[in-house]
Amino acid sequence: MPDYHKIKQELDGIAIEDNPALVRQKSRDFYWYSPVLKAQLDGVTADLVVTPKNEAEVIQTLKVAFAHGVPVTPRGAGTGNYGQAMPLSGGIVLNLAAMDQIKEIHPGRVICEPGIIIAQLDKQTKAHSGQELRFHPSTAQTATIGGFIAGGSGGVGSITWGGLRDIGNIIRLRVVTMEAEPRVLELTGWDLQKVSHAYGTNGIITEIEMPLAPAYDWIDVLVGYDQFMDGVRYADALAKCNGILTKEIAPIAAPIPYSYFTRHKPYIREGQSVVVVMVAPHSIDAFAAFTASQKGEIIFRSDKVESMKGIPHAYELAWNHTTLRALKVDPEYTYLQVQYPGPDHVAKVAKMVELFAYEVPGHLEFIRFDGQIQCSGLPLVRYTTEERLEEIIKIHQDHGCPIFNPHRYTLEEGGMKQTDKVQLAFKHETDPRGLLNPGKMIAWENPNFDFSAGENYLFPGLASVMESA
Repeated sequence: MPDYHKIKQELDGIAIEDNPALVRQKSRDFYWYSPVLKAQLDGVTADLVVTPKNEAEVIQTLKVAFAHGVPVTPRGAGTGNYGQAMPLSGGIVLNLAAMDQIKEIHPGRVICEPGIIIAQLDKQTKAHSGQELRFHPSTAQTATIGGFIAGGSGGVGSITWGGLRDIGNIIRLRVVTMEAEPRVLELTGWDLQKVSHAYGTNGIITEIEMPLAPAYDWIDVLVGYDQFMDGVRYADALAKCNGILTKEIAPIAAPIPYSYFTRHKPYIREGQSVVVVMVAPHSIDAFAAFTASQKGEIIFRSDKVESMKGIPHAYELAWNHTTLRALKVDPEYTYLQVQYPGPDHVAKVAKMVELFAYEVPGHLEFIRFDGQIQCSGLPLVRYTTEERLEEIIKIHQDHGCPIFNPHRYTLEEGGMKQTDKVQLAFKHETDPRGLLNPGKMIAWENPNFDFSAGENYLFPGLASVMESA
């Protein structure tokens, strides 16, 4: 058993929290979106929360933790959905929220610390030089940029810029290793994929350089359709309009908008599906003309209402905020993450709607994927049993719609279904004792795991937590 009294002495001068209730609070994320993860992860908690204010304190924390054999799980704001930031083996939660400074802003790029809130980052770059991040999650008001890079994949703006996996969408990362003498590495180019979306399993990000795009006072629009698939076809056509600049295009099926978008409800008819759009001001006239030609009904425009006070941003209706709004009203829902590979993505969506119209209400996000317009899905699921959920997943996959499973906490089961050899090799180099966020990388914990067997991986350390719960 680690000597936490001694560890605290050796971390003297660095902010530490050991109150069990507060430690437990910082050991959570939005894992409860999934009834499967809720059952598995409810008992998870760290032993200590350490909040460094600079890179030197990160290095000291990792050095002390390594000497004592204590696991370290990095955390931003805890807005992830699959337990990415939850300490499956206890130990230290490394809370990076105090490292929240912008260091430099240049044309087309910003250098910052990992703990800055994304909306605050955009606010400062916009005030400085009329720039903003290329894309962000729907949780931009609370999520940190470091957490987004380590746990996210894309978001609002991916219709133009793709996702974090696309080379060029991260410029540079500074990363600290978990060794007896931690090293500081500077990663650029393809090397960035070693730590992007790796859940902090192979290095702690301490500095970030991201590309910026011109900032606009985006106009939020809701376009209504009586039939969801009419909205999907409209969204696909809009996404392919080269001259209309959009930042978000999300078709969302009835009954979701009327039932769960409470602040927008006065504008929505019961039974109406909507397409949530963000449009640049200079494109709004062309957008309105195109929408009319597609027989879409513009039911809400943020530039036409008297006041936006109390009305959420359009992006806070989309991505995983759609799920959150439904769960607040009806906790029986959960969700899936689906890819509909093009070029026949609209036909694939139509088939899923035909098979699951009531049980899996549709929600799509149009994105640019490998240079092509296609859509991913975050459909809601009326949850009954884990067995039925697995059936729904299998039916999607049998129809050529891969699932990035949000009911798993490991890197591989969430989408790759196989070992990422580059990330694994980098972990051997940067975390030789496997102390960084243990349990999240199957390839490290169980190199012989058979991904084709259809069995779920359960981290041994977590199994004991569940038994004692």
